[in-house]
Amino acid sequence: MRDPRHADDGPQPEVWTGRATNRVQWLLALVGAACMALGIELAVDSAWTSGVAPLAMSVVGCIAAGLLVLFGTLAFVHVDLRLDKECVEVRCGHMGLPRRRIPLSHVAGAEFTALVTPRHWGGWGYRWRPEKGTAVVVRRGEGVVLSLWDGHTFTITVDNAESAVRVIRERLRTITPGSGR
Repeated sequence: MRDPRHADDGPQPEVWTGRATNRVQWLLALVGAACMALGIELAVDSAWTSGVAPLAMSVVGCIAAGLLVLFGTLAFVHVDLRLDKECVEVRCGHMGLPRRRIPLSHVAGAEFTALVTPRHWGGWGYRWRPEKGTAVVVRRGEGVVLSLWDGHTFTITVDNAESAVRVIRERLRTITPGSGR
């Protein structure tokens, strides 16, 4: 996807930042919040006559499932990519977790890919597949594929991925492979 507004014919910025967002995750977060609300409602206003154990299991189950879905989806509402002179940093969600920092001295190359899909990686989130490598997938679309010197790959979905690849390639020209930065 070529956007002439983002053409990088001039000098590269000190720090390049990019982001990808998935608004569908907000709907899943609402489902998690609804599960929590159901658990709280059961705890506060229950007319169960079958005993305390089934009620406690229902309340704990609803709240636990709600928290898992809520925080699991909010962690991958968006991904931020930050490129500076020394490393590539990927942060997920509002808290920035999970986070991965990859020194540029560990990067062998960078490629643009026009289509990264959750289906290829087994869903949204931080993914690992033995035959494909590691990825942070928050939406369907363009992405950056980093080839690391250890033979692994790391894929990130991010808007304006072509620009990110240009910046990474430019910075790799000045890095010695495997150097300790």
